[in-house]
Amino acid sequence: MSIAGGISLSLDRGRDLDCRTIQIFTRNATQWKAPPLSEEEVLSFKNMQKQTGISPVVVHDSYLINIASPDPGKLAASLKSLQEEMERTEALGIPYLVMHPGAHMGAGEEEGLLKISRSLNDLHKKTSGFSMKILLETTAGQGTNLGYRFEQIERIMASVIEPERLGVCVDTCHIFAAGYDIRTSQGYEETVNSLVALFGLEKIRCIHVNDSQKEFGSRVDRHEHIGQGKIGLTAFRCLMKDPRFLNVPKILETPKGDNDDMDRQNLDRLLKLA
Repeated sequence: MSIAGGISLSLDRGRDLDCRTIQIFTRNATQWKAPPLSEEEVLSFKNMQKQTGISPVVVHDSYLINIASPDPGKLAASLKSLQEEMERTEALGIPYLVMHPGAHMGAGEEEGLLKISRSLNDLHKKTSGFSMKILLETTAGQGTNLGYRFEQIERIMASVIEPERLGVCVDTCHIFAAGYDIRTSQGYEETVNSLVALFGLEKIRCIHVNDSQKEFGSRVDRHEHIGQGKIGLTAFRCLMKDPRFLNVPKILETPKGDNDDMDRQNLDRLLKLA
């Protein structure tokens, strides 16, 4: 949901669509700098959340952040920005901040994974006592992005000093593009079983529900409306009927049009599948 005009308005927009949960940015996702949140803005958001009953709200971090960057300047900027994202999420009383783990930019996957773990340890030290959790999102593996194999995310979590402060966000488009075939009931079950075996159900805190414009295993991240892409409806039917994820927030990141019609259609389609 858009935060145009004020963060609390995202909840208004979510209520208009009968959302039970929403995802937001707390700042412009394509800029490094953001004005600090005012006390008035924080209070307005918390009051509006009580009015709407939308819970949980999930934050997505800025697209500029890369805590695996081999460039010292870009890494420092990313760490500063992500700390600010964590502080804003905590101030708003939001439980989850979703982020792509990072891109190694040619330094190699081993070095990239190590840098992500070290970065998270550094950030956890600076935000001691925070209740919010960072959710590492599964990626499509486009370019040098890490997190396209479940084992990569598990390795990051295993290398972090406070793993209890981390969780997982599963993106259906991303895992399909990365090579997890969820198009059939059997494929869906095998994929979920591998997720649960690595992380346990308690670590899977959010699911991004998106179809894919690109083919299976393409390693290209392009979202599509539910049932209109290469994944098809079977996977989404399995997900919406899966009792293991009944209380896990499910977020649409499908393409935005000029109005809310496609959001409504995607939501209706998922509810009918359930």
